[in-house]
Amino acid sequence: MEFTAGGRLEVRITPADVGKRISVRRLSEPGSAGGRFTDTVGVLTSWNDGVVHITRRDGESVRIPEHTLVAGKVVPSAPARRRGPAASYEELARVCARAWRPVESERLGDWELRAAAGFTRRANSVLPLGDPGRPLDEALTHVRQWYAARELPAYIQTATGAEGTQELLCAELAARGWEREVSAALHVGALAPVADLDADVSRVELSRSCDEAWLRRYGRAGDLAPHVSKVLASGPSVWFASVPGSGDTAAAIGRCVVDGRWAGFMAVEVDPGHRRQGLATAVMTALARQALLDGASAAWLQVEDDNDGARALYGRMGFAAHHAYHHYRHGGA
Repeated sequence: MEFTAGGRLEVRITPADVGKRISVRRLSEPGSAGGRFTDTVGVLTSWNDGVVHITRRDGESVRIPEHTLVAGKVVPSAPARRRGPAASYEELARVCARAWRPVESERLGDWELRAAAGFTRRANSVLPLGDPGRPLDEALTHVRQWYAARELPAYIQTATGAEGTQELLCAELAARGWEREVSAALHVGALAPVADLDADVSRVELSRSCDEAWLRRYGRAGDLAPHVSKVLASGPSVWFASVPGSGDTAAAIGRCVVDGRWAGFMAVEVDPGHRRQGLATAVMTALARQALLDGASAAWLQVEDDNDGARALYGRMGFAAHHAYHHYRHGGA
């Protein structure tokens, strides 16, 4: 990593750069013979009492003693994407929110408090796009009370790793005892390559609603309470894909929500006994072809960090990570 044109190492950041994306180099083993350098890139979230905190793209916070820094500089807040459709974090956050609507919601300034009887964190968490309209501690108190009144844990959904994401809010939440429980990545890609995949879609059935066979395959449906179907049916233009199984449960399923130029894919699941038969690819392809007919041109989906198989599959389809998102839970909830 080169920090100056002449190759000299300089620390060119100060506490005034909090909130900016920076790149630093530090001596990881100061005072030892042959000490090694470690590079860190992320958003500078605090610089107090001789300690620098940087939040990386994946949401991890790195603590660096100031005296170990040997170089540092401010870098562009959003590096140019190498592939896939260009989009801002806020655009994608709003599109994703419209594709998975809660049963009830309330505005708190620019924040949206969402609840759906506990069905998925996405539908039961705060989406903080902007200013809550009051001091942060007061806003967080209101959030905790709002969810407590519904007998739900208080979650706040944040994002890191793109221009306009919420590294500073993540740091503020962590400092107040909120714990990051789940992290995932939002991936984007062009829609046409997915629709052009060589997949056997002859068994895939598309519908505007999900039947009981679809719901039985869906791993998060639980007791199939009415709020589950209500959340699944929400969105501007919703399509369900299903591959019939041998019994009363679908062999494979998927859901797609078309919203302007965007097609969002979710709930792609395959019966373990039918895996490695190309069913997930067939479901994605069938939904993508329908989304193209509905006028979409770009695609998005969300993948949890520990789902290596899904990341590999979607990578082969041309998807790439745009940003990471996280759910913070209040420690006292």
